[in-house]
This record gives sequence, structure tokens and C-alpha cells, in this order.
Amino acid sequence: MTNPPDGTPKEPGRWSRARERADRMAAEAKAMPERIPLVGRALSQFLRVNLLDNATRLAAQAFLSALPALFVVAVFAPATIRHGVTSSMREQLGLQGPAQTQMQQLMSAGHDEIAQSFGVVGILVTLLSATALSRALQRVCERAWEVPRSGTRVAAWRWLVWLLVWLVFLVVQVPMRKGFGVGLWLGIPLLFVASTLLWWWTQHLLLGSRVRWWPLLPGALLCGAAEVGVGVASKVYLPAAMSRAVDRFGPYGVVFTMLSWLIVLFTAVTLALVLGRVIAEEPAVVRYLGTRNEPGMWGPAG
Repeated sequence: MTNPPDGTPKEPGRWSRARERADRMAAEAKAMPERIPLVGRALSQFLRVNLLDNATRLAAQAFLSALPALFVVAVFAPATIRHGVTSSMREQLGLQGPAQTQMQQLMSAGHDEIAQSFGVVGILVTLLSATALSRALQRVCERAWEVPRSGTRVAAWRWLVWLLVWLVFLVVQVPMRKGFGVGLWLGIPLLFVASTLLWWWTQHLLLGSRVRWWPLLPGALLCGAAEVGVGVASKVYLPAAMSRAVDRFGPYGVVFTMLSWLIVLFTAVTLALVLGRVIAEEPAVVRYLGTRNEPGMWGPAG
């Protein structure tokens, strides 16, 4: 290798080519949103919202606070509701054998025994702490639409209302999927419509009506499809996975499998919410949904 007349060492050709290749790849990555608008903006939104972090946070809040609240409410409810909760959890999570027995024992416990364990104050604290899931979901919606964080006094009642509606939906979800006895040919479309309406209303409620209804529709449709898809997949995968986990880890296997299923579910939901905002801003969709006419909705998320 010879040096140029000024004495500066000549850079080897392979390093020069590698640097040029890296610069070219960086330029292509920066130009992706312009060349492929939907894909580029979607990737940018996923990185900004921290998709997996928020999905894991939602799953943890659902497991640690919302599901215990569901059990507490169901135990004090009439026998038909307790049976509905047991059936829903069994169907959703593929509970069999020892796991199913433990669930039935929990739900068949006497009212007096549970009341002595929790007490009225304990029940209220359980329900109020369960709104942590509502708060986490509200933050995901606000980050997806880049709106400022709502004040506590404005949002508090929305957290509790959403939680109660979501718990009711969990109870009726399984019979709805079966078409209330008619069959899957009715149940799957019915569940898709109900899930879409639930997530459409969820976004509007938790965003404090700061985004109008129509721009929220793409995300609601994607959430409905994601929830139906995860539910169908769980029917195939979860029973065997739950049995293996219980055989290997005992009662802890139920915890591991349930938490993993919740992470998958909320990853799909978060993905759908973020992608719904991206689709709502597509030029071909904007004129139909009026997305760009939202006053003051583009401020920085808190």
C-alpha cells in the first residue's frame, strides 16, 4: 500500500466501500417513509410508542389487577355469572385437569369465606386498583394519537366505566363466539362486530373525546380482527401449552401461560391501535374520515 504525496495513509478499498455501503443504507432508511409512506410511518409509530414495552405493561396490569377484580366480582355475583366467568376463563385459556379444578374451587368458595378474606374495603381497593389497566390503556391511546395526557379528575370516571364494561365483555365473549348456541358461523362475525364496537368506544372514551369517532374506526376494526384471531389461535395452541406448563411447573404453569397469552393479546391490540392511526392518516382515507380536521389533537403527548 502506497501513501499519497501529502503523507496521509491511504484508506484500504474495502473499508471505503463498507463506509459507502453503510451511508447508502442509512440514506435508504431515512427515505423509506417517503418511498413507502404506510410502511415507513407505521415503523416510525411502532418505535415511538414502544410497542412491546406497552403491551407487556398492559398484560401485567391485566394479570395483576383486572383479573383478580373479575374473580372478586364474580364470587359475589349470582351463580349464573360465576358459571359464566369459569366457562369464559376455561375456554379462553384452555384450562384442563388440575388448572381447571383450581379455578372451580376458587369460584365455588362461599360468600362468607370470601367476605372474611377481603371485606368491603378490600373489595373496593381491588376494584379501584384494577383501573391501573384502564390508565395504561389510556396512555397507549394517547401515545398512538399524540395527544396530551388527560387530567386525573377528567379521566378517573372513564377508567372505572371502561373496566366494568370490559369485565362484562369477558364474561359474554365465549357464548358470543359460539353464536349463543347457534354455531361458529354466527359467533365469529358476531364477536368481530362486538369487539370492533368495544374498541371503537374504548378509544373515544379514554381519549376524552379529543379525537372524533370516524378517525378511530380503522383501529377499532383492526382490534376486532386481532381479538378474534388471537381467540381462534388460543383454542388451538393454549390447551396443549397449558397442560405442558402445569406438568412441568405445577400451579405456576398456569401463571406463566396466562401471562404469555395476555402479552400476545395486548401486543396485537397495541399494534392495531397504532396501525389504525397510520391508516386513518393515509391520503386516500383522510377525506372520508376527516382525520386532519381534528382541532388541537396533534399536540405533544405528555
